[in-house]
Parts: sequence; C-alpha cells; structure tokens
Amino acid sequence: MTGRERVLADATERGIDVEFRERPNARSLEEAAELMNLPTSRVIKTLVVKRHDGDFLFALVPGDRQISWAKLRALVGVNKLQLPDASVALAATGYERGTIVPLGSTTAWPVYADSRVSGRIALGAGEHGLSALVDASQLIAGLHATVADITD
Repeated sequence: MTGRERVLADATERGIDVEFRERPNARSLEEAAELMNLPTSRVIKTLVVKRHDGDFLFALVPGDRQISWAKLRALVGVNKLQLPDASVALAATGYERGTIVPLGSTTAWPVYADSRVSGRIALGAGEHGLSALVDASQLIAGLHATVADITD
C-alpha cells in the first residue's frame, strides 16, 4: 500500500476529508507553502518525538513556529524528549522525513497539536511531492489530539 493509500484509508476510517495536492518536491517548508499558495502558518510540520521510555508521539506545529521543548515536556509530563534520527522516525511511522503524517502511521502514536493549528491546513501525505489538505478541526477530532500551546 502506498503512503497516499495509507493516509486516505486512515482518514476515511476516522471521518476526515482529505484532498491530495501534487506539487514539485520542495527544498523547504517555505517553498512548499509557496507552491501551494498557502501561508507558512497553514503548512503543518509533523514531528516525530521520542520519549525517554522509547515510545513516540507526534507534534503538529505550524510552519511559522518552532516547537517549545519546555512546553511539550511539561504537557507530556516527562523530563526528556528528543527528535530521533531519520531511520528511527521511519521505523516508528513507516514514513520518510518530509512525508510524515499521523494518518496511516504504522503505529498510532499520541498526537499533540499546537493551539494555533486551525482552518484548512496542509501536511505530509506519506509520499514526496504530495501534500494532504484537511480541515484542522476534523483532523484534531479524528486523531483525538491533545491541543495546547506547544510552540514559540
């Protein structure tokens, strides 16, 4: 099953409407936003975060913001979180960096969404050169995401 097919199957099961938009491979989030004619705040980074116990979580971060490690650690209730290397992220999700999305992940890790994630957003779609456009409220509800201020 392709990344797109995994994303679509999971989104459908969760009642999330998804539109796929093909685009040339982007060298940066800013370039991806420009290619899709979206502000960077509407292009959402899906970060795979490793917990100290070896489990993972997803953090959804607007493209114009940076994750606040202190805020996320306090919310999760741990002292240590880190970004794993690309091979560990691939093993944890089944997606390569630049394509990662909670939908269709090989493991349904908990999702934490920054409180600024809203409206029509674009995020990874499981494949390079492809973005998934969704309604943020549908995505957050469908993933049972915890919403909080987790960025600076």
